[in-house]
Amino acid sequence: MKPLYLSVCLAAAGGAGLNAHAQSNAAQELAPHMKVIVSAIGEGLQPRSSGAGDTALLLSSTPGYSVAQGGGVSGLPFVNGLGDDRLKIRIDGMEITSACANHMNAPLSNIAPSQVGRIEVLAGVTPVSAGGDSIGGTITVKSAAPVFAKAGEALRTGGKLVLSGRSNGEAVNAGVSATVASDSMSFGYNAAYSHGHSYEDGDGRRVAGSLYESINQSAVLALREQNQQLTMRVGTQRIPYQGFPNQFMDMTGNDGKFANAGYAGKFGWGELDASAYWQSTDHEMGFFSPERPGNMPMLTQGRNTGYALQVTLPLSDAGTLRMGQEFHRFRLDDFWPAVAGSMMMGPNTYININDGRRDRVALFGEAETRHDARWTSLLGARWESVRMDAGVVQPYAQNMMNAADAAAAAAFNAAGRSRRDRNLDLSALARFEADAGSTYELAAARKTRSPNLYERYSWGRGTMAMTMTNWFGDGNGYVGKVDLKRETATTLGFTAHWHGASGASSWFVKLNPYYNRVQDYIDVDVVGQFTPYRVANARRALLRFANHDARLYGANLSWSVPLASSGSLGSVKFGGNAAYTRGKRADGGDLYHIMPFNALLTLEHSNGAWDSRIESKLVARKERIDARRLEPETAGYALLGARTSYQMRKNVQLRAAVSNLLDKAYADPLGGVYLSGLRAAGALQPLPGHGRSVELGLSVGF
Repeated sequence: MKPLYLSVCLAAAGGAGLNAHAQSNAAQELAPHMKVIVSAIGEGLQPRSSGAGDTALLLSSTPGYSVAQGGGVSGLPFVNGLGDDRLKIRIDGMEITSACANHMNAPLSNIAPSQVGRIEVLAGVTPVSAGGDSIGGTITVKSAAPVFAKAGEALRTGGKLVLSGRSNGEAVNAGVSATVASDSMSFGYNAAYSHGHSYEDGDGRRVAGSLYESINQSAVLALREQNQQLTMRVGTQRIPYQGFPNQFMDMTGNDGKFANAGYAGKFGWGELDASAYWQSTDHEMGFFSPERPGNMPMLTQGRNTGYALQVTLPLSDAGTLRMGQEFHRFRLDDFWPAVAGSMMMGPNTYININDGRRDRVALFGEAETRHDARWTSLLGARWESVRMDAGVVQPYAQNMMNAADAAAAAAFNAAGRSRRDRNLDLSALARFEADAGSTYELAAARKTRSPNLYERYSWGRGTMAMTMTNWFGDGNGYVGKVDLKRETATTLGFTAHWHGASGASSWFVKLNPYYNRVQDYIDVDVVGQFTPYRVANARRALLRFANHDARLYGANLSWSVPLASSGSLGSVKFGGNAAYTRGKRADGGDLYHIMPFNALLTLEHSNGAWDSRIESKLVARKERIDARRLEPETAGYALLGARTSYQMRKNVQLRAAVSNLLDKAYADPLGGVYLSGLRAAGALQPLPGHGRSVELGLSVGF
């Protein structure tokens, strides 16, 4: 079955651009109405924007996809207005949960761009086999696949070195990998380093507290025999520091470890896929930059363990049945040690989340059927049990300065905290291949997501405690609610895909409107207000998580049109995409983190060893804002960029790029507020975007 999806293939230079039809003709699986694949094409991925160390930015050319800026390697992905925990994110089969009240260690921050071999995004109506406990879609990240020698070949060795630098923020990124393999065994090692100083905006002003450093290492051992393969990976991550200019805190340490194993086998009766994993995070927040003097350590420990089993059975020549069972266990401890000599932050340790537990067990089944030469369908159901609980907590003290937290802790400890959600997901997709140049797809789904531990169990009611729970970059404070209901989304999507003859030079146009009604969407109620850092012009809100019905709707458009093709002059094509999203609460008001209308226009040229691209990113003014969260309006803007790459030899590539060529001053609509610059400015502003940056890169294979 040839799926309908948008394919974005990025080489080490930053990408060859949009090429949907050629990739879709090469695939042999049914995909939902929006599918995006980013693959390395043998050269290691590099991001397409100035956030050069952030894996979330690898998909930034995708229609409907956006990133809410965090630290230098910790952006939060959004698809069609739904993001972060509303997306199911898997890295080499692992489901990694943010172990931080500010989601500073977001799942995609656990793998560096140079370590990525492939990213697959399923948006909106996702098959039940692609994961549950999400209403926005699934992002699947896979490391570079193990390399084996050919049958009868001697021991095979190889490796790659990737280097890049960026002028804005004096950023450096480096990656190295090495492999030794026979025809049945493969061992590989990979390391990535990313470092950047605070970046400058379009007016040449340094954005305070946006510096970062990250080190990732991993090793893989793979064994194969005939139609079976076992792959085992282990790895570590060390982030010594990472500034968050739109948060009250910074990351002052983050240590992660993981181990996972995956098995894939083909038998006469069908296929078996199995995986198991363990991942741990030790995280610390505090202050390390002069813009934020003080001492307030906050420690978090998170542990993820789980497994997944899937069996694929042929029903007939025209049908396939997939069945599976999954388990995911998450444990969280979040505590804030007392600060010596402080009357407010002591003498006790503040216990924010004590033995937080979130266990998921899932069963699913789906049937894919080709009814005739034109019609194909996919029907599936998924049942999940989500159990959550947390232990007793305590404030810093019982004195007057901590009276609000002391009362809240007593009420929390006296209440029943164990909860269980029984969730049912359903999905249905139908595809009609009208003729050789047009395909249409209709999709519908019921998807569910249970609250995360912080949405249910953050309990502090003092202003300081509430501001420590905030992964939204809005400068507000949040408190949880134990009785939150699960989110239930009913989604409808339609895709029309028109294209020319197959091949990389073919034209295509793809239109994808969608509608999403979410019952019990986890939003907020306003419970108070405060002034951060006692700056009178910086009023912010105190908010409680609460269920409210909501709806999201919009459309994505993408295209690619060949303009010229000459043997001596090369080929030129015009491509791009556009996206429009609206998100509203049923009782009035706009949802937070909704990207305004935006478009990407590209002109691409290829000639032999040269690949070049000029692009313009257009973003409309953000006027529809979430008034409850005091979301700032942002002006519309247009950014111009250019990039080129030259393949010197088979294994050597040079790259050069410039982003924000005209050094435009702008604010990203999803960037939140500029908290680290509040004291100097005397008022809150939207977080400034990156100014002009020149990037150079080199890839060498050996």
